[in-house]
Amino acid sequence: MVKFVGREAELQNLHEMLQENNQVVIAAIAGMGGLGKTELALQYAKAHRKIYKGGICWLLAKTGDVGIQIVQFARTQLDLNPPEDLDLPAQVQYCFRLWREGNVLLVLDDVGEYQQVKPYLPAPSSRFKVLITTRQHFGASIKVLSLDVLQAEAALELLKSFFQETPQRIEEELAVANQLCEWLGYLPLGLELVGRYLARKQDLSFTEMLRRLKKKRLEQPGLVKPEADMTAQRGVLAAFELSWQELKDSDKQLGCLLSLFAAAPISWKLVEQCLPEEDEEKLEEIRDDKLWNLHLLQRKGEGIYQLHPLLRKFFQSKLTGLEQAEELKRSLCKVMVAVIKEIPDSPTLKEINDISFAIPHLGEVTRNLIQYVSDDDLIWLFFGNGWFYYRQGLYNQAVSWYEQCLEITKKRLGEEHPSVATSLNNLAYLYKSQERYSEAEPLYRQALRIFRRCLGEEHPSVATSLNNLAVLYKSQGRYSEAESLYHQTLVLLQSLLEEEHSDIAVSLNNLAVLYYCQERYNEAESLHQKALELMRRLLGEENLDVATSLNNLADLYESQGRYNEAEALYCKALEIKQRLLGQEHPDVATSLNNLAVLYESQGRYKEAEPLYLQALNIFEQRLGTNHSYTVSCRKNLADLRDRLPPNPE
Repeated sequence: MVKFVGREAELQNLHEMLQENNQVVIAAIAGMGGLGKTELALQYAKAHRKIYKGGICWLLAKTGDVGIQIVQFARTQLDLNPPEDLDLPAQVQYCFRLWREGNVLLVLDDVGEYQQVKPYLPAPSSRFKVLITTRQHFGASIKVLSLDVLQAEAALELLKSFFQETPQRIEEELAVANQLCEWLGYLPLGLELVGRYLARKQDLSFTEMLRRLKKKRLEQPGLVKPEADMTAQRGVLAAFELSWQELKDSDKQLGCLLSLFAAAPISWKLVEQCLPEEDEEKLEEIRDDKLWNLHLLQRKGEGIYQLHPLLRKFFQSKLTGLEQAEELKRSLCKVMVAVIKEIPDSPTLKEINDISFAIPHLGEVTRNLIQYVSDDDLIWLFFGNGWFYYRQGLYNQAVSWYEQCLEITKKRLGEEHPSVATSLNNLAYLYKSQERYSEAEPLYRQALRIFRRCLGEEHPSVATSLNNLAVLYKSQGRYSEAESLYHQTLVLLQSLLEEEHSDIAVSLNNLAVLYYCQERYNEAESLHQKALELMRRLLGEENLDVATSLNNLADLYESQGRYNEAEALYCKALEIKQRLLGQEHPDVATSLNNLAVLYESQGRYKEAEPLYLQALNIFEQRLGTNHSYTVSCRKNLADLRDRLPPNPE
């Protein structure tokens, strides 16, 4: 290596461990070749060669029997001649007894099975230190120094070390250089190979190198052939192939399945669901005794595992020759659809967090395996991604998924399909939340037309579409148009559903809000109370629809000057939202703002100001500075401060 970086702490730890123990293993948490196990051992030997007066004996375990190598070393380097009538282990111990005076470092590089070298290890002695490098996990009795990939800063420093004479090359493309390090998974071998390759090709930009890597992956020449003066004499692909050759077919199948997941932590439950016919204990055995034991799989936590990014690309390259590849892809798609279908219509923060582990993999399937998803399940993948962000108030992150959903469903299913109508409806719903009303309305109308044509007038999807269009009109102040649609929705739902149904309660609530906007307070109050009673009976107290209904009834009471009743309902709604949505959701900000308005109306300015501030911060972070909710809250705060007495100097 041009420069040995990022392993200073490991070198120190290794030295301390060797002084305290008779033997030590350098292992790798990330698991595969290329972490620099041999390089670390070499750097240690160089740094501490003076303390090993008895010499350093470096043996390559995979080139032959270690016992024979030790005896040959002793004969050629130490002029020792063990009696030939002794068996091999006894000859080895003879050599150790007569070894040159002083501390001795015995390095056994790239050991496969510990049992193969155990008979030839020296008896416990303070002057013999045994350093083993391996890709496998040995028993608990062996002291282990675990190596991981480099930290991002150290990886960049390593890459920079190849451009000491032309530092401007990397400085001019520093952002891309960081992307290169990330693509390589901060693997020392990959970084050194690419760094040397770029140093040789002075007209090759970092941007072009990254493009080539993404195109040719592990077969890109920069990752294939090491230079003569490198410690490692295999490219990344060849290093991984050594481990691949030790796997059985069932092991390979599991590794390839894992490579279909995103480059993110994977819940083992998802893996088991992808292979429902496989015995769970057998899968665990493959995982632990093969993939993890060979350092091909990292354990990230209880029931959570992950492949290194380059190993993931390696296993993906093997999919083309795997008989079960197509079946594995379809199985993963079905599992991800099933996960999304479990998300409630109004998920709480806890329910959002419970499925957050699946979101990277859901995105991976949506981007790269969509052709393996059935027509009936197509919209679920996009909807799941979008709904995950939407329910957290992250509208900008949600919108791209909904837009992709509409594009893909139209392309696969044609313009006149219920799934296209659902995609139109979902996108319009999001546009409405972003106050993009002129874009939302034609989408809602188109969705309603398709639903009516494909499903008929008497269908719940038609009722949903009518309701959404009514909500849009109400938001625009088009009350008479909204009222007509709300009534149509309510009548349709009452004909399709049981009288005691939460959708009917929501419909009643929406109509009550419209009456409130029209100052038809008596009609509004009657509907609000009926909707709230029905929701509580059907959904329980801890429900977001209940919280919304409480908030709306509080609005009505406040407008009538019924402040005590309004405050109790506002506070109750805020508590439910904070418990279910967390502290940073726009709906929570709305409740904070409403409660602040109430306090301001009562002259309770000191109580109102912190609520306005908290609400404004959430609106700005989640909805942007120009959203009407943000603008309104900012104006409320400014008006309040105009009423506050000046602070004394």
